[in-house]
Amino acid sequence: MPLCVSRGNPELELSREEIEECLREFLAGLPVKPKKVLLIPPDFSRFHSGAGEICAVLYRRLAPPAVVDLLPALGTHRPMTAAEMTRMFPGVPHDRIRVHDWQKGLAFLGEIPGRRLKELSGGKVDYSVRIEVDRLVMESRYDVIISVGQVVPHEVIGMAGGNKNILVGTAGPDTINKSHFLGAVCNMESIMGHVESPVRVLLNEAEDWFLSHLPVHYILTVRSKNQAGRLVTRGLFAGGGKDRECFDRAARLSQKVNIVKVPPLKKVVVYLDPAEFKSTWLGNKAIYRTRMAIADRGELLILAPGLVEFGEAEVNERFIRKYGYRGTEATLKAVAADAELRNSLGAAAHLIHGSSEGRFSITYASGGLTRKDIESVGFRFTDLAPALIRYNPELLGDGFNTLPDGEKIYFISNPALGLWQRE
Repeated sequence: MPLCVSRGNPELELSREEIEECLREFLAGLPVKPKKVLLIPPDFSRFHSGAGEICAVLYRRLAPPAVVDLLPALGTHRPMTAAEMTRMFPGVPHDRIRVHDWQKGLAFLGEIPGRRLKELSGGKVDYSVRIEVDRLVMESRYDVIISVGQVVPHEVIGMAGGNKNILVGTAGPDTINKSHFLGAVCNMESIMGHVESPVRVLLNEAEDWFLSHLPVHYILTVRSKNQAGRLVTRGLFAGGGKDRECFDRAARLSQKVNIVKVPPLKKVVVYLDPAEFKSTWLGNKAIYRTRMAIADRGELLILAPGLVEFGEAEVNERFIRKYGYRGTEATLKAVAADAELRNSLGAAAHLIHGSSEGRFSITYASGGLTRKDIESVGFRFTDLAPALIRYNPELLGDGFNTLPDGEKIYFISNPALGLWQRE
C-alpha cells in the first residue's frame, strides 16, 4: 500500500473533522477489509501526539465487525494506568488494550551482525543485535497492523516515529539497549533532528529483513503550537510499511515546525506536566531537547511536580542511582567495569544523554524525589514550591520572558514537542 494520505504544511491546522476524513480515506485504501486488527500507538508519555484520538476513531470505525486490539508501544516504560487508558483512548474497552512486556513474551526475528554495527558506528561498537518484538505482533495473524504515532525530533534516532514504534516500542531488551547505546556513542548532538542516523538505518534494515511479510501500515502526525499557543496537527501522513515516503514527508515537515532556532540561551526553564512526566527517564527530555541551545556555563531549571522516580523500570532505577548522570567518560568507564551494566546498555545510553558533560548546570525542582536523591545522581536541587511561584507556568509564555525583577529566561512548557538549537 503506497502513501495514500498526505496532508501537511507548516501553516496547516487540521480540524478533528479533517482528521476523521483522512482516516476514512486511509481505511478505504486498505487492500483488505480486515477482520482482525492490531493498533500500535505510543503510550501515555506521548499523550500529546494525537495518536490516542486517532486510535479511538479507528476503533469506532472498525469494531465491530472487526476484532481490534491495541498494543501501546511501552518500550521500557511502566504499563498505562486505567485512568491513562481512559483519557488517551476514549471509548476503547480496557480489555482490548494489551500490555507489552519488554523482558518476556517476545518473538525472536533474527540478528543484525556485529560487522554491520561496526560500520554504522564508525568502529565505536561491534556487537550484534538480536531483533525481538512482542509475540502479539508476529504470531496473532492480524489482517492489518497499524502503527500510529508522532514524528518529532528525538535524541536517540534523530526523528521519532515510523518503524521505531514497533522495533523499539514493542521490542525486547537487546534491541532497545543496543539501539540506544548506538545512538549515544555516535553523538546525540549530531543525530537529533536528522532524518537519517545510524539508529534509523539499523531499524530500516531490521524492518526490511524481518517485518516485510507483515501487513504493517503507518499513520503519522506532525504537531506544533500555533500563534495562540494551542497544540495543533500540522500534518497527517499514512501509507504502507514497505514505502517510507510516509515517514520521510512527516519528518521533513517536523523539521520545519518542531525545530526552534534561538540565540545561545543563558537560562532555560522547562515545565514537566505531572500527568506525563513522573521520572527522569522521561523528564530528561528537558535536557536532551535544549542542550544545543544552552550557552556554555548556562542554566537549565526543570520544574517537575510529578517526579517520583528515576528509571521507570527497576533495573534502570538501580543503575541511575548507582552511577548518576556523570557524563560520557564516567559512564563508559562504568560500562567497562560492570558486566551487568554492559547487559543494560539502554541505561548506559540514558546516563550519557542525561548529562550536560559539565557545560551547563542542571537543576531539578522535584515534587517527589528529595534533595538527597537529586544531588546523589549529579543534578542540583531546588525546592519546588518557591520555584513554581517565581516561574509560574500559568503566567509564562513559551519563549523569552522577563520577570518583574528583570530576570530574563527562556520558558518551555513541554520539551517533548520540539528541539531547540542555536541559530
